[in-house]
Amino acid sequence: MNLLPGSPHVAYIGDSLHVEQCALDQLAAEHGTPLYVYSRTAMLEALAGYQRALAGRDHLICYAMKANPNLAVLQTFAAAGCGFDIVSIGELERVLAAGGDPAKTVFSGVGKTADEMRQALHAGVFCFNVESEAELERLSDVANRIGKLARVSLRVNPDVDARTHPYISTGLKANKFGVAHDRAVATYLKAADLPGLEVVGIDCHIGSQITAVEPYLDALDKLLDLVEAVEARGLSLHHIDLGGGLGITYSDEQPPATDELVGRLLQRIDERGHGHRKILFEPGRSLVGNAGVLVSEVLYLKPACGASDGASSDGKNFCIVDAGMNDLMRPAMYEAWMAIVPCQRRDEAAQQYDVVGPVCESGDWLGRDRALAVREGDRVAVLSAGAYGMSMASNYNSRGRAAEVMVSGGQAWLVRRRELAAELFAHDQLLPAR
Repeated sequence: MNLLPGSPHVAYIGDSLHVEQCALDQLAAEHGTPLYVYSRTAMLEALAGYQRALAGRDHLICYAMKANPNLAVLQTFAAAGCGFDIVSIGELERVLAAGGDPAKTVFSGVGKTADEMRQALHAGVFCFNVESEAELERLSDVANRIGKLARVSLRVNPDVDARTHPYISTGLKANKFGVAHDRAVATYLKAADLPGLEVVGIDCHIGSQITAVEPYLDALDKLLDLVEAVEARGLSLHHIDLGGGLGITYSDEQPPATDELVGRLLQRIDERGHGHRKILFEPGRSLVGNAGVLVSEVLYLKPACGASDGASSDGKNFCIVDAGMNDLMRPAMYEAWMAIVPCQRRDEAAQQYDVVGPVCESGDWLGRDRALAVREGDRVAVLSAGAYGMSMASNYNSRGRAAEVMVSGGQAWLVRRRELAAELFAHDQLLPAR
């Protein structure tokens, strides 16, 4: 077995790329491409890192389902005891459909509507992570109107640099998220005075794909300072929500192990005398990112500038595949680097290719300057595609979204079928005939 960067459950067995014991070429032949394939074992092993580190603590692990909201993924985590972190009422509906517990669900997001608040209150969510004073007022009004008590935790923006891509940084003053650190105590006092609200905790999320412990510790210290300041004013905070954002290995990143990160944070919490509080984490990418791959067929090998000898006049060749930016947005949106490897290795010299899709945009690329030994009709796999792949997919160019498969050992299940063309315009309406 030849292991690749990322999950040990994505590896070559002989010359054939497998997820667990399932050959990707075989899955693609059965279900077509583009095709997302997820390892159930990899997801549960990633979750186990958090569970081990938190054993013996009063805690709740809430899977941040925006990373991958497939019902089978949610079902897997719900059965393992997870709660969920949601940012829309649609995500709450998915939690319920997958058998998740609303009482273990936190509702985050800067733009909750009154209708979403009402539905979440009726469902009985664990708490609302509130991100502004205006949201507090709206939630108070909604709760009063329907005779419910809304449990609230303030999401505090600690102005901490997570050292990640600016598009996925959420803990700086320039970001839209959370209550400003210097307004937090006053906002807590306001929340305590508003009818229909029960203040229960404090929340912080500083970004995504974070590969160092220090930003977490910096944010935690600021949170604990606020906890002490708030409780000095007579309020009581039951839980501390430390968010998510732990990075994964796409190429050569070396994020801390989950056990190490959580252990360091718990140690700091204990040192400062807060070990009695319930601890929440909201992992997303770190649970599913390296558990998934995107399989795509090589449609054409195209030398640039009209060259026909396999090498373009400027050294740029194109490997055109049937997966595009509508299937996997991360490279086009973040210029994210994700490994691309053949599903069947060939004993041939590799050539340099830009791996591009069929979407009518110059930004439609999956990888640049990749060494690949492939032929037309072969299949390639984009690794570490389990997070923010299918969840960000679209129907741009009227392309149906990919099918999804979950595997465990040698067993595979189709957990989302491919969209049909007629489904893409099923809600459109023609104008009346004249």
